[in-house]
Amino acid sequence: MSVPQLNDEQRGEEILAVFDTAFGRLLAADPAAFRVKFRKMAASAFAFYRGTACLFYHDLDAEKRGGPYLDERTSRVWIHGDLHAENFGTYMDANGRLIFNVNDFDEAYVGPFTWDLKRFSASIALIGYAKALADDQITELVEVYAGAYRERIHALATGAKSDEVPPFTLDTAQGPLLDALRDARSLTRFGLLDSMTEIRDFERRFAPGGGSIELDAATRYKVLAAFDGYLETLPDASLARPDSYRVKDVVGRRGIGIGSAGLPSYNILLEGHSDALENDVVIYIKQAQTPAVSRHITDPAIRDYFQHEGHRTVISQRALQAHADPWLGWTELDGAGQLVAEVSPYAVDLDWGDIDDPEEIAAVVADLGRATATMHAAADDTSGESLVPFSTERAIDAAIAADEDGFAGVLTDFAHGYGARARADHQIFVDLFRNGRIPGL
Repeated sequence: MSVPQLNDEQRGEEILAVFDTAFGRLLAADPAAFRVKFRKMAASAFAFYRGTACLFYHDLDAEKRGGPYLDERTSRVWIHGDLHAENFGTYMDANGRLIFNVNDFDEAYVGPFTWDLKRFSASIALIGYAKALADDQITELVEVYAGAYRERIHALATGAKSDEVPPFTLDTAQGPLLDALRDARSLTRFGLLDSMTEIRDFERRFAPGGGSIELDAATRYKVLAAFDGYLETLPDASLARPDSYRVKDVVGRRGIGIGSAGLPSYNILLEGHSDALENDVVIYIKQAQTPAVSRHITDPAIRDYFQHEGHRTVISQRALQAHADPWLGWTELDGAGQLVAEVSPYAVDLDWGDIDDPEEIAAVVADLGRATATMHAAADDTSGESLVPFSTERAIDAAIAADEDGFAGVLTDFAHGYGARARADHQIFVDLFRNGRIPGL
């Protein structure tokens, strides 16, 4: 990893410039949300890393015209875009199965497959450092990830089909992945509804407070019009029962998480698959953001493939995630692309807090390497999208085979180098933030 050697003051100015490009417009519109976002990022080097994909790709920019294992095809793979160790968790797929896999596709785009692997590897270095693992232990973890990825890609390229590779389910997962699935299974739709809604006059409505914002009539009308547009983007299989799309209530929300600061969003309460009140569904409409990686991919054919960022997010998720959320769709609101999906009652993120034993960490990292490979293999000529019209697993397999011995080393070197860079950047960021040097805050 070669980042220009700058002193802390120079690096601070570089960070501020990247932040202005990535966040400037949203920060100006909602500085309070960004104060919350930045305080969360200040908590740890990993939290800072999670919130700064923009800085990560700025630092990788020199690689966009080449790099190890990258050629015309492997530089044009559908990638997650923000593949760090905490972007994995559970979801209920369209077939009613609980799956553990990659989640949060807000940053997905088409680019070099190694960028996903490097972003994940650096996140492992940060987690390992936080858990006081030695450098050689961190090296071993990244090697395990690289080996598991390589093994799965090779298997997929030489015979196994993506849909024949068992996903991580209650029947196949082990360790912390199985724990997350069991936690998800213990959750209920009623529990989610109870936390967000109440029954008034024999009908379910959103409860006041808790971050809900009551809408004026004009805004409500616009949101409902956007909802009508969203229905046209759903696959036919999702439109089995028209009553399921009867709107009961609408409220506004404002995203204040690390990834969604300043983005307006709305929750819509829908009739469930029967008249009973316990199976109502909550979906959200959220303004989609410009993915950080897209600023460093100049191919107009990729940019022009998408109607807007909401369309990009949904098409990318459907390509990368088998049997995606049946409520997943897109729409427009006030001229901006919107992502629409269910507020799932079955979402549990992988919790690294209690994963401390190096052998257990290694087992988890290996599983995440396999999940990454399966994701990369899914989004290609068989995905139904024409943007990546070739077998990605075969292209990646051939590229790695050309220098098999060097593959893990590329990732371990990057992990250590960028992990150290992110830790130093975190301290620089904290000093900028606490000394009032971030414009607009």
